[in-house]
Amino acid sequence: MLIVFIIGTAGSGKSLLTAAFNEWLKLSKQTTAVVNLDPGATVLPYTPHVDVRNYVNVEALMDEYGLGPNGALVMASDLIADEIEEISREIEEIDSDIVLVDTSGQMELFAFRASGPYIANELTKEPKAIVYLFDAVFCTNPQNYVSNLFLSVAVHSRFVQPQIHVLSKCDLLPKEEVNKIINWSANPRALEAAIEEKLEGTKRLLNRRLAQAINQLGLRLPLAPVSAKTNEGMINFNMFLERILAGGEKYTY
Repeated sequence: MLIVFIIGTAGSGKSLLTAAFNEWLKLSKQTTAVVNLDPGATVLPYTPHVDVRNYVNVEALMDEYGLGPNGALVMASDLIADEIEEISREIEEIDSDIVLVDTSGQMELFAFRASGPYIANELTKEPKAIVYLFDAVFCTNPQNYVSNLFLSVAVHSRFVQPQIHVLSKCDLLPKEEVNKIINWSANPRALEAAIEEKLEGTKRLLNRRLAQAINQLGLRLPLAPVSAKTNEGMINFNMFLERILAGGEKYTY
């Protein structure tokens, strides 16, 4: 069993990618399970096998503690950690090849609270990976791209798990725009040239130095372009996962 956490900023397409990749894997004869780790989700594009909403209720927390929506989501996210043994038992009983974990819509609830890394570490002892989504539409500007790049590094420093990077919703951009962003991820000089061309003043200086700092750390963050709508890029995305989780082999044992 392999565990894949799908993480990204609000609106980056986490749930849609989870649903689409789950269906794609099933067509490839893999046995799958999907875990909803978002206590505030109202409508999901898939039917979860394990759902944290069965363990914590955001509306009940609002009523009981007089919290607003954001406070209740924070509390619910932390309370999930108390249920981790039972959630893990549910997952292990499914006994699938790969488990896709759809994380909170507001990334900080999972990635930047103490409960997030704890949940990731304790959610079974099986091999794990992080999939970080770069929203293609947001990343057309080099300043936005660098911001997302820095967030992805912050996530990696929090979880210290194998991590791959996906350019989500690539069907919403012309092919040349997608290729431009992919080139930034593969070629630091191309990114620096875009920063010099598109930004000025303090923005140019700050983004140049942030990009250089990541490059100097030796971090290489190539992007896999994927569309949950058209299934474009699913093969390469799957190959990325197989390479880091199963040594290039299939998930089925």
